[in-house]
Amino acid sequence: MALLVILLLALVATGGLYAALQPQAAQAEAYTDSEVEQGRALFLANCATCHGLDAAGLSDPDGQTLGPSLIGVGAAAVDFQVGTGRMPMQASGAQARQKPQQMNEEQTRQLAAYVASLGPGPSVPDEEWLDTSKGNAERGGEIFRMNCAMCHNAAGAGGALTRGKYAPPVVGVEGKHVYEAMDTGPQNMPVFNETNLSPEDKRDVITYLETLEETGSPGGISLGSLGPVTEGLYAWTIILSLLLGAAVWLGAKAK
Repeated sequence: MALLVILLLALVATGGLYAALQPQAAQAEAYTDSEVEQGRALFLANCATCHGLDAAGLSDPDGQTLGPSLIGVGAAAVDFQVGTGRMPMQASGAQARQKPQQMNEEQTRQLAAYVASLGPGPSVPDEEWLDTSKGNAERGGEIFRMNCAMCHNAAGAGGALTRGKYAPPVVGVEGKHVYEAMDTGPQNMPVFNETNLSPEDKRDVITYLETLEETGSPGGISLGSLGPVTEGLYAWTIILSLLLGAAVWLGAKAK
């Protein structure tokens, strides 16, 4: 019995220490029962065709996923996907493309409330973690280059992936949506939760991206910030064409 009591106390102590020392998450907003019910009505009218009436996901007869399960994705995933217009999708494809929002802010919140009620998941970030006046752009740049630049480009201009997929530009994106993308890992993006990037780290990344947007291209024409390919194309199609034209003109004058 003594060993059993010791084991029980050890388990309680371990659970208590884990709860006390786990990384701090962004604070979730409180949703009312009315918002959850209205969100469910919006879900059934706009999302259930692909995600199922119970939001557990659907597949076609060939086994291809029509819509993944939304249980446990959290309010942040809904706020990102619906807030950027990616959902509801207009047509199936390799990747959901950003487009004008089909739901207003209130409807997006209601839909997020319903999905959040289905299971625990990442919440919409608190304003504290979106306040870039408290962020460190230099540190955010280091984090971005180590974790994000290989897909989104060092200048945040985006880039191509495989099988028709792509990493979208992240400069000029609302800070809340950048945070939610890191927290939820939409589509091909990995998840950067609080165990790998703290809320302070995410705020620093948002600050860095805002700095990129404000700085612009001090070195001249950015050419999309896509690297030597666009620079070489620019040189061949414009500069060399001008040089060739000048050579032809000089040759004609010599005759």
